[in-house]
Amino acid sequence: MQLLKLSYNCLNYDFIGTSTDESSDDLCTVQIPTSWRSAFLDSSTLQLFFNLYHSIPPSLSPLVLSCLVQIASVRRSLFNNAERAKFLSHLVDGVKRILANPQCLPDPNNYHEFCRLLARLKSNYQLGELVKVENYPEVIRLIANFTVTSLQHWEFAPNSVHYLLSLWQRLAASVPYVKATEPHLLETYTPEVTKAYITSRLESVHVILRDGLEDPLDDAGLVQQQLDQLSTIGRCEYEKTCALLVQLFDQAAQTYQELLQSTNSSAADITVQEGRLTWLVYIIGAVIGGRVSFASTDEQDAMDGELVCRVLQLMNLTDSRLAQAGNERLELAMLSFFEQFRKIYIGDQVQKSSKLYRRLSEVLGLNDETMVLSVFIGKIITNLKYWGQCEPITSKTLQLLNDLSLGYPLHDHRYTRTQVQAVNIIYINNLSVCLSVCQSEHFSFLGVNNQSNLSDMRCRTTFYTALGRLLMVDLGEDEDQFEQFMLPLTAAFEAVAQMLSTNTFNEQERTLVGLVRDLRGIAFAFNAKTSFMMLFDWIYPAYMPILQRAIELWYHDPACTTPVLKLMAELVHNRSQRLQFDVSSPNGILLFRETSKMITTYGNRILTLGEVPKDQVYGVKLKGVSVCFGMLKAVLSGNYVNFGVFRLYGDDALDNALQTFIKLLLSIPHSDLLVRPHNSGDIVNVSEPLVHLFQHISWLCLLCVCVSDTMVCTGCCSSLDHIVTYLFKQLSRSTKKRPTPMATDDRFLHIMQQHPEMIQQMLSTVLNIIIFEDCRNQWSMSRPLLGLILLNEKYFADLRNSIVNSQPPEKQQAMHLCFENLMEGIERNLLTKNRDRFTQNLSVFRREVNDSMKNSTYGVNSNDMMS
Repeated sequence: MQLLKLSYNCLNYDFIGTSTDESSDDLCTVQIPTSWRSAFLDSSTLQLFFNLYHSIPPSLSPLVLSCLVQIASVRRSLFNNAERAKFLSHLVDGVKRILANPQCLPDPNNYHEFCRLLARLKSNYQLGELVKVENYPEVIRLIANFTVTSLQHWEFAPNSVHYLLSLWQRLAASVPYVKATEPHLLETYTPEVTKAYITSRLESVHVILRDGLEDPLDDAGLVQQQLDQLSTIGRCEYEKTCALLVQLFDQAAQTYQELLQSTNSSAADITVQEGRLTWLVYIIGAVIGGRVSFASTDEQDAMDGELVCRVLQLMNLTDSRLAQAGNERLELAMLSFFEQFRKIYIGDQVQKSSKLYRRLSEVLGLNDETMVLSVFIGKIITNLKYWGQCEPITSKTLQLLNDLSLGYPLHDHRYTRTQVQAVNIIYINNLSVCLSVCQSEHFSFLGVNNQSNLSDMRCRTTFYTALGRLLMVDLGEDEDQFEQFMLPLTAAFEAVAQMLSTNTFNEQERTLVGLVRDLRGIAFAFNAKTSFMMLFDWIYPAYMPILQRAIELWYHDPACTTPVLKLMAELVHNRSQRLQFDVSSPNGILLFRETSKMITTYGNRILTLGEVPKDQVYGVKLKGVSVCFGMLKAVLSGNYVNFGVFRLYGDDALDNALQTFIKLLLSIPHSDLLVRPHNSGDIVNVSEPLVHLFQHISWLCLLCVCVSDTMVCTGCCSSLDHIVTYLFKQLSRSTKKRPTPMATDDRFLHIMQQHPEMIQQMLSTVLNIIIFEDCRNQWSMSRPLLGLILLNEKYFADLRNSIVNSQPPEKQQAMHLCFENLMEGIERNLLTKNRDRFTQNLSVFRREVNDSMKNSTYGVNSNDMMS
């Protein structure tokens, strides 16, 4: 056992430091060192492991198979073509021997590892290489039989099926590209695999219901993964797949209809048929989605039409019964089908003369895409009406609506205005009755259900994103149309404002949460300057105080504060450069001040939480901190606020926000969010307001650069880069000859010159992380680092000398060369080309420094660098 573990650990070692994601087992290549080449060229090495598998007890054999999985994944470049063919031949011989003597495979661990071994045969080798193996016909037959048997025993080791389907998916996808003259025989075996999967899933429905077993359909992720693989397998020899699906669907649908019409049918029989139809609808959607993997023909489009007609006819039947009963799993399968159909057959990627549309016209009278879209919209309306209390169906239905609003033909210049307006009218006419938040009886997910959680209303954001996109189709500068669209939200906000002013809270927290979710959806959709300014003028100054008041009242409840903070984060997001305010407009400053005020209010309230249990306190903080940081990042990095205007604030908005945010960060245990830098608790009090402000910015960046969360750290680096770039540009301008003195807007530059330790500490912190820590976002840190170096060239030289001198004498020259190479070819500017060159140099620098320091007992104390 110890020897096998040692062998496996050697084979599994990360030889080149790529740290591959172990959760993904699809494209793993073992980067064996070239010095090991002779061991793998010796066929006895591979044969040893296969002999061990057949000789040792079943308790040890799974580890042998794990070693074989790694050996099968050895990098291709280790061999030349002839050597690789010989190695593959021995590998396939060993697999054949296991398949011919499967006594150990009933053990779940052996079975799982063997399935992984089979998958590696195709992930590391080409079909053209496999077919040239001498015993390929026999091996592919044995693998097919093994796969069919495995699929038929669906209840045994279900997680291992992924690897078998992965093998056949890759084989089927390779068929159009194989150039070998030897037959691949996949036209014989892929239909057998497809049939085994389909029939086994249909047969499982009755067994699951009878024995009370866990239903695979409840695991949406697993089902979707298998369907994605089956989509490619089923498209190989598609005629056979389609004929099988038509036969099975007609049988199930006819039986289902007879049961519904019979007065003596049992609920269990109906449930079984609905389960079978659910699987068939999922599979039909999958094989239609697989059309993208193969060059489709008119005949195959006609086959798709046969399948689509049957699903739409079934939909009409089930929708007619929703007032009495419905099946949630079947509805989810329908939505999956619609999504696949939309991707393939809605838009300009398919010819309008496609035989699919001809078949739809003949059977259902749907002559073109506009009529098919009306079916989509009808289904969306039906689902929202009858399934509003079912979050999975509502969420997926609204996602379908959102996808439709994003794609054809609403924003496509190839289509006429009449076509766009026609589809827009279909949407608006059907959905306008449901816009009123107060009339929750139309769509229950829009209403305020006293029995439901606040989080149940998150679907509203997706809904209003779709409506916002639809409104933008013809909105232009029509403020009247915008005001008309916003009337329900205006009335609701006025009602909430009235209740807040009289302190009659009742249920307005729920109402407000729904409203901010709606507004966030609209704000997300309004990515053009004109439409966004309409929204901004609507919300400010009239309704911004309501959002501030909500933070004050319900700061302890993340179900309320998180939607409000996310709305604010969306409003300051410069999406598609929509925050381009006019030169004379104060809107940028006003938006910045409101953001700072909200961060200050939220942070101060959170810091007062004392009676709540600690774990709950930290949970509340962590929910809001990341959103608040996103807001700060947006306002600091936006082009609509210049640092020079900070002195205009009488209330020191940014100063207050940063001070509160830093205190909030420091109050959270470092194990939850960050690793505190040296002396991080010392926030210096400086009398000069702008110095105090810049001090806070420095501490914020120091804290967040050290954050263990990659997203937070990346956002901080972006903000720090913006600050450093601003300072560098101001410094560059000040050194040029000017006929007039420097403008007063350059006070930040004076502060930096008078207090260089602020920027110097940022430089030492970033450099320390890159050299001495596991830097996972090296690219992000490289962007501000160049500006920090250019702003502190003398300090950087001193820092470099300190690091070099700390190394052993024999390594100092190599370390000095590393720093020289770091600045090789770097000019004194922050142009994109120069930044990219520095980023490339930094990648080489970090690798060379790490190699140089590996065997060194010397080093630089990180606290010394930080101090």
